[in-house]
Amino acid sequence: MKRKLIAAIGIAGIMVSVAACGDSDKKSDNAGADAKELTVWLTVDAQNNWPDLVKAADAAIKKKHPGIKINHEYYGWPDKPAKLDAVLATDKVPDVVEMGNTEMLSYMVKGALAPVDPAKFENSDQWLDGLKASVTYEGKTYGVPYYAGGRVATWRTDIAKASGIKAAPKTYDELTGDLDKIQKKQGDKFNAWYQPTRDWYAAMSFVYDAGGSIAKEEGGKWVANLSSAESQKGLDEFKNVIDKYMHGDKTKDESDRYIVYGQGKSDLIFGAAWEGATSADPKNDKTGKLKDNLENFVMPGPSGKAMPVFLGGSDLAVPVKSDAQAVAGEWINAFTGAKGQAGLMAKGNLPNNKKDLATMKADPKTEVPATAAESNWFVPMAPGWGAVEKAQVLQTMLQEIGTGKKSVADAAKDADAKIDKVINTK
Repeated sequence: MKRKLIAAIGIAGIMVSVAACGDSDKKSDNAGADAKELTVWLTVDAQNNWPDLVKAADAAIKKKHPGIKINHEYYGWPDKPAKLDAVLATDKVPDVVEMGNTEMLSYMVKGALAPVDPAKFENSDQWLDGLKASVTYEGKTYGVPYYAGGRVATWRTDIAKASGIKAAPKTYDELTGDLDKIQKKQGDKFNAWYQPTRDWYAAMSFVYDAGGSIAKEEGGKWVANLSSAESQKGLDEFKNVIDKYMHGDKTKDESDRYIVYGQGKSDLIFGAAWEGATSADPKNDKTGKLKDNLENFVMPGPSGKAMPVFLGGSDLAVPVKSDAQAVAGEWINAFTGAKGQAGLMAKGNLPNNKKDLATMKADPKTEVPATAAESNWFVPMAPGWGAVEKAQVLQTMLQEIGTGKKSVADAAKDADAKIDKVINTK
């Protein structure tokens, strides 16, 4: 899934007009069941890659509600937050809106989205844990997972073979042993593992693998947890990777990793499943060798289990001001139900549920991303999480650790203090 999930945090200004959102809880389940018009906002991903699935959902609703008019608007991810915030301040809102799963929290906290009954959506009891977390706040469900994108390890088989390595590693010890051989063979200007220091998605995978977390809920409040022994153990190993195998700029994030990887000075990356293939695109591959020499595998964790990965993806939600909430829910179910998921999987996406994920795991072509997605984590669903992301607390901590400016213990302690100041603030 080639896009960045943009945390929507600038919505405070629109919420004066949504202040009475508590009324949404009082609406009957059939509110808007007789709607004559439906407006659906999706990203250009749907418009360009699976318009047939959109048409199929439309057809199902038109069959059930003869004469209904369905309008579609499409947007790019960078443009959506400002566009959505502006329209939510008016009385004419879309009835269905696609949200990046990291965007959901701020809108749920501010009351901009209507609660939905998960029992009305196919396979809701099988939703992937990370996606389910993204639509749940204070015990209520405010959206429906749409599809997911996981993270995998990608390496160059030609580089591995040059060091006598014949197969992808299955354990973390095998991984580091292989990387040691590659690093020695290629020299200290080569990145056996190109791991951007500020990549908090990767770093937190180490933290969760070690039994730690960014924050935990205690007594109804969220408390930062990066200073715990478990979290520090994960951060220590992340620093070990940076020190041993990453010989590039220690202040970079992951935004251009696929471009750097295409330059041919790295063997392994751990990132979104699309990144390796994008690096191999002729316009990015400066070596001309990536297309035939890339292999994906499930990243093994130091714990002995598969590394837990951040599960990115999209959700579909109904704005609280929608006058067609019931029909909006029906459209979402038609789009994300069994038939919709089959279509999305055929397009290379991960499904929103464990049942369909099992079928992908059984297929050799999709086994790696499906297996990797089984073990996943998500950000703390705390009211002030948006402020933590906006302040780039994790990225700053990781850069301080990676550059040696601070020890792991001191950097984690400082990050915890910053997180605790805002994480419980709505």
